[in-house]
Amino acid sequence: MILIICSLYSFLSNSSLLGPSVYIGVFAETFQISPVVASGLISYPNICYGVGTLITVPAYLKFGRRPVMLLSLLVYLIGLIGCGVSNSYGSLMACRLIHALASGVCEALPVQLVNDIFFLHERGNKLGYYTVCLCWGSTGPLYAGYMLAGGYSWRLFFYVETAFAGLLLILGFLFVEETTYKRRSPNGPAIPNPNGEKRVFGQDELDGKSSEEKIEHVVEVETMVPPRRSFVQTLKPWSGINADESFLMTMIRSFSYFLVPAVLWVVTTYGIYIGLGALVFNYTFPIKIVAPPYNWKQENAGLIALGNLIGYGLAVPLVWTSDRLAAYLTKRNGGIREAEMRLGVLIPAAFIAPAGLIVYGYTAQDNLQWIGYFAGVAMTDWASYFYFTFTLAYAVDSYNANTSEMLIAMCIGKQMISFAFGIYVLDWVVQSGYVTIVAGIFCGVLFANNVFVFVFMAYGKRIRTFYAGTWLGGINGRFGRL
Repeated sequence: MILIICSLYSFLSNSSLLGPSVYIGVFAETFQISPVVASGLISYPNICYGVGTLITVPAYLKFGRRPVMLLSLLVYLIGLIGCGVSNSYGSLMACRLIHALASGVCEALPVQLVNDIFFLHERGNKLGYYTVCLCWGSTGPLYAGYMLAGGYSWRLFFYVETAFAGLLLILGFLFVEETTYKRRSPNGPAIPNPNGEKRVFGQDELDGKSSEEKIEHVVEVETMVPPRRSFVQTLKPWSGINADESFLMTMIRSFSYFLVPAVLWVVTTYGIYIGLGALVFNYTFPIKIVAPPYNWKQENAGLIALGNLIGYGLAVPLVWTSDRLAAYLTKRNGGIREAEMRLGVLIPAAFIAPAGLIVYGYTAQDNLQWIGYFAGVAMTDWASYFYFTFTLAYAVDSYNANTSEMLIAMCIGKQMISFAFGIYVLDWVVQSGYVTIVAGIFCGVLFANNVFVFVFMAYGKRIRTFYAGTWLGGINGRFGRL
């Protein structure tokens, strides 16, 4: 239930982040600004969505998952209300930044919960459920488009999002309990006795007993677990302060992960695919489809989200493939699991996504049949689901000791890259054309990123072993599972 609520939060926050892309033309007319300036209402909150983890992730390590989750939902709710009542571009931008900054925690928290709650062999599948919600959040423009088609104001979109955010806040208060547990060792510290020997606290009671009695005692001690808290006890909003975590050092150490190849690969993967799916497609399709020769109505501009639904819908039934492949290879490897064993499922996706960009770029450039837009988006999003889910699972498998710090680097980096893809894309396609920008440059960058799967399949373990012995390994403690 905890993972479901957090995943729904991810869906809702992404839909509220991207849904208003349908209203770029409406915002431009309402506030007397250019479409490029109006697109900033999507691009700049997109940055805040990632940068927010620099605060929220150290906060949930210091103060607990539950209080940060609830506070995030509350601020998110306030930001959405502010968007609905805004009467100027400046106030709308400010409220957009607030709700994006607050909801950015759901980029990291579901992954952290998977690491907290589930075993290694379950993580790929569970991360797949989270990724479904993350990806389908890009269908926000579809719902906004239908509201626009019904003659409703853009404010209604934010009011509907507000209602769902309020419901999610209630569900979060009732069912999202704290998942941070400090497990204490059952054996006490070694203490010196009068003879100078170091003995474990509690060892005296074992002296003089037979081996069988000692084993029985150790088993009894090591299997002790704390009692399950009652439902009322889980409703406590405050989780206490973790004195072992440094808020500032967590923020600082997270930037060292930009130097780790596997993490940097996840950053570029998410950044490129989000930049394409959330910004490039959502910015360019509404402009192309309402102009000749298509002449669709403005309210139908959000239908590009159907391509998202088709692509992700075809990918979701295959979410089990990574764990299944890893289990098979583990068995062949004598029961020894390696993080790279799940990466083989990415090979088909590595080539299908660039092909989708070629289809989209040529369709837009030559005004081909409208089905080409949907085919290109569906192909790219089908592949992106695999890369979203399994590159992240690979990174978590590799560096699960410091998942939180790694997630900060991922969230900040990917939002910066996606922002770079989307901020000037409208100017670029006007100056250079869709074939050059989308089917050429963007396609080349995406393909170069995708083929790194072969590098990590072949040399991933050696790379992790090398980095574990460097100064980066010293900064981050247990730097990887070798």
